[in-house]
Amino acid sequence: MRLLVRFLGFLFAAGTVVFLVGVAAVAGAIWHFSKDLPDYSQLQDYEPPVMTRVHAADGSLLAEYAKERRLYLPIQAVPKLVINAFLAAEDKNFYEHGGIDFSGMARAAILYAENYGSGRRPQGASTITQQVAKNFLLNNEVSFARKIKEALLAMRIERAYSKDKILELYLNEIYLGLGAYGIGAASLVYFDKSVNELTVAEAAYLASLPKAPAALHPVRNHDRAIERRNYVVDRLLENGWIKQSDADIARKDPLIVTNHANAAHIFAGEYFAEEVRRDILERYGEKKLYEGGLSVRTTLDPKIQMMARKTMAAGLVNYDEAQGWRGPINRIDVSGDWGVKLADIKSLSDVSPWRMAVVLETSEQSARIGFQPGRELGGAVSKDRQTGIITLDGVRWAKPASGPARGRTPAAVSQVLAPGDVIYADPLIKDGDPVEGQYRLRQLPEVSGAMVAMDPWTGRVLAMVGGFSFDQSQFNRATQAYRQPGSSFKPIVYSSALDNGYTPSTVVVDAPIEIDQGQGVGVWRPDNFSAGKYRGPTTLRNALRWSLNTVTVRLAQDIGMPLIGEYAKRFGVYDELPNYLSYALGAGETTVMRMVTAYSMFANGGRRVKATLIDRIQDRYGHTIFRQDQRECRGCDAPGGWKNQPEPQLVDHREQVLDSMTAYQITSMLEGVVQRGTATVMRDVGKPIAGKTGTTNDEKDVWFVGFSPDLVVGLYLGYDKPRSLGRLAQGGHTAAPIARDFMKLALADKPAVPFKVPAGIKLIRVDQMTGMRAGPNDPQAILEAFKPGTAPPDNYSVIGVADADGRTLTVSPDADRTILRSGTGGLY
Repeated sequence: MRLLVRFLGFLFAAGTVVFLVGVAAVAGAIWHFSKDLPDYSQLQDYEPPVMTRVHAADGSLLAEYAKERRLYLPIQAVPKLVINAFLAAEDKNFYEHGGIDFSGMARAAILYAENYGSGRRPQGASTITQQVAKNFLLNNEVSFARKIKEALLAMRIERAYSKDKILELYLNEIYLGLGAYGIGAASLVYFDKSVNELTVAEAAYLASLPKAPAALHPVRNHDRAIERRNYVVDRLLENGWIKQSDADIARKDPLIVTNHANAAHIFAGEYFAEEVRRDILERYGEKKLYEGGLSVRTTLDPKIQMMARKTMAAGLVNYDEAQGWRGPINRIDVSGDWGVKLADIKSLSDVSPWRMAVVLETSEQSARIGFQPGRELGGAVSKDRQTGIITLDGVRWAKPASGPARGRTPAAVSQVLAPGDVIYADPLIKDGDPVEGQYRLRQLPEVSGAMVAMDPWTGRVLAMVGGFSFDQSQFNRATQAYRQPGSSFKPIVYSSALDNGYTPSTVVVDAPIEIDQGQGVGVWRPDNFSAGKYRGPTTLRNALRWSLNTVTVRLAQDIGMPLIGEYAKRFGVYDELPNYLSYALGAGETTVMRMVTAYSMFANGGRRVKATLIDRIQDRYGHTIFRQDQRECRGCDAPGGWKNQPEPQLVDHREQVLDSMTAYQITSMLEGVVQRGTATVMRDVGKPIAGKTGTTNDEKDVWFVGFSPDLVVGLYLGYDKPRSLGRLAQGGHTAAPIARDFMKLALADKPAVPFKVPAGIKLIRVDQMTGMRAGPNDPQAILEAFKPGTAPPDNYSVIGVADADGRTLTVSPDADRTILRSGTGGLY
């Protein structure tokens, strides 16, 4: 008995020693691993990389920029269904344990033993808190050391933060596949929905992804993804978080991923969005752009942008098709599965409704074409094969651009297309409706160009088209292409004169002129577009209306190129203008954006405007860090609310770059260009429009810039490597019709508002040809705008004409009115 007691005592003592050693070992291990633990307090100030979102003026999403595509959602914004789905999948006891779920660990161990050797994935035992510790503070090393640190950190995090804060961190940090971080971004990427719109099946699928998003890909591993999703649905039902009927519906729901489309594609706003991206990058740097979670409200009007894109693309295509058919863009062998071969050729994604196709067979009357198949989410070529027919009506435009048959209308489809030709086609339209199953041959235009539409009062860019296809060329011709504006620059020259004592009735002679450019340079002989034809003494209004080069050169001689250069700089057309008279005819290079901004100052009464694409920028917390509108609002922040005080006043401190009366005079003259000059095609808009055409030497570029009281539009057409557009190409015939089509759409629901006449302007009836005061029955009388102190002249000092003694020739109105009208009589 004594021996038994002594043995039991020995066992107790040994057990005590072992226990104490174990406790000491555990304590030592805790101390060892605790001393190197990262500082978990950094979670309090955690700012994850959040994507920047760019919105159009109406709030529509335009673009997103991110290295990690994430939308940070506070826990209060996450629906209970989504929270429960993730708890069911990852940690159902989350709100009960202290960071480590011992019951979950035991359950995982039992299941592991039961399924050992079955090949089934073992159930994880890490809590959500442990995953937060691993994802934020540790790495993915597979070791007991990391698991111990993870457990220790989890317990410390639980003591420092609320459960909701821990869950918020987890739901926003986890990677859920397809480039989506956090549930906000994943909901958009997978289903194009906000988290509040997710169904039970969709929430369960997202909740199934954290452990292995690649292994549960909705296309490549569709069956496995469905199995895991339904497992989460079962756990939701088991925990009493959904009803049986909801579970039955969710299990039967197909797993369909909705592609989250590029919003810039939707609005044809890729060039605009890229310009905004560059602006933000320049302002705040790369980290703020891609990780700062900025909310950017832009000036883009989606409706006007679509109109601009539609009309500009149509104009480029119409011009290009008139030059003839250049042939297919590629050729492939159509034997076997032509769809796979065609899918390997890159097609443009932003030219809808155009589609890439291959010609399968041809005859005289038609060609059968097969359209490029799409690709599934996993990258595999779709097995769907769609075909259509191109009839003779669809190729009638396709006259050969070169060769012996150049310019000859095709008599058979087989003269244009052959099997294996890779082309573009879109539905054939007849009487305004598409013909079912029939298509029209299309050709990517070689010619390019750009268009900008702007609010003249604020400088807000409402639409921008930087080329035919952003997918084809990211070069933004609206802001990056420096081209000669030609005669569209002349209003800057004329406004310089009007602002310095000249009137619209000032007369300058239209006649041949020679300019000695100095030793070794030679003599410059500028001519009008209608070479060899001159009108004699001509008013400034008519000279601008007819776009007379010799008058503009003589006017520039008279007022001096330094003054014109100063005004060009004021308007922002050029930074510095050389003092050469040829620059008065638009020989310098500038951009569409600069020209549209300059014309905006005519339209708004001479106030400086700066082109802007961004209205406001907010940081991730909603604080405004940039606002474009800098006008002072006096009385907007009145203390104590409304007490019948005067209405708040917006004070505009912007510089007056041009006298408001001068701005009206040039606007009135530009209305004359539309009504009776080189831009008469714009009369079809049916609203008050002012504007100017431009055609450069050898017809390399054609321009139109014009405006209504509240909208300015400017555009040019030209080849990227400048060459002649053809002798028939003119600003009034090639560029202005595009602006007309745009303005008709943009102003369709706007009233016909006349341009506002500023205070001080006198409208006096004058003869439109001579500029002299008109009689009561003069059939050529117009209302001309004069500033105080000026009036229609009784006689003229004709600029550019001198008598035999070298004195400026004075013309009497009574004796010489016939001479002035006819442009004859030896005055030049």
